[in-house]
Amino acid sequence: MKNQCVATLFVSLWSSLAVAAIAPEAVGGAQPSASFVSQTEIQISLCMEPEQIVRALHLHPRRAAVEVWLFDDAALTLFDRGLRFRLRVEEGASELTLKVANQECAHLSPGLVPPGEGKCEYDMHGTTIVGAVSLTHSVGPSAERDLLAGQLQLTEALSAAQIRYLRDVVRAWPLPVGIRALGPQRVVSYDSEGKSYSVDVSQIPSGDTYVEISRKVPTTDAERVRNALLDELTLRGVDICRDQSAQAIDKLRRLQR
Repeated sequence: MKNQCVATLFVSLWSSLAVAAIAPEAVGGAQPSASFVSQTEIQISLCMEPEQIVRALHLHPRRAAVEVWLFDDAALTLFDRGLRFRLRVEEGASELTLKVANQECAHLSPGLVPPGEGKCEYDMHGTTIVGAVSLTHSVGPSAERDLLAGQLQLTEALSAAQIRYLRDVVRAWPLPVGIRALGPQRVVSYDSEGKSYSVDVSQIPSGDTYVEISRKVPTTDAERVRNALLDELTLRGVDICRDQSAQAIDKLRRLQR
């Protein structure tokens, strides 16, 4: 295949990030919340041309393509620390997200993930389930333009909640110098009628294509639902990647070029 094609049951770059080293004090020593409901996003990487996957799973575009940028330095220091910054550029509304891998959702201290600004959910890669915190805020057109042009530093575009989590939880503040925007990726999201999963097809400037599919379920059902998904993919002739952990770093390295 000329292009490398990868599909992930809602993913993205988190197979490798899930095992990144995050300090154990990241959860702040809080006790489990009685109201916490554990959700897990099943993620499975597939190796097949996107067009073949779309046909095999009877996919239909959910919306127009969006532009996505990632951020890191030349040494991929953020990735190595389990940190991911993503800017989604959509008409009239752009969002900057910080995602932190390997977090214990049930033990987060109150206030670390303010309502309406983020979430903590579990990701399932292979048979491993790990928590991940996401914090998101809107970015205006001027800040978006300056950030992508390098006239605004990533640290200047972050929200107070994002800075607090980096400083007080991950102990990763200040961020390293030399961080730049990597991209853009053109991402098209798909659904399949009668199915509960979602599919993202991403193309980077090199022409390489990555496909990401997802299914979110209660954590107690994750293993059973994942096995059923694997059976369905096999039945439909969709190839599963042997290496479920290499796609994240591969995409970042290709974007760096």
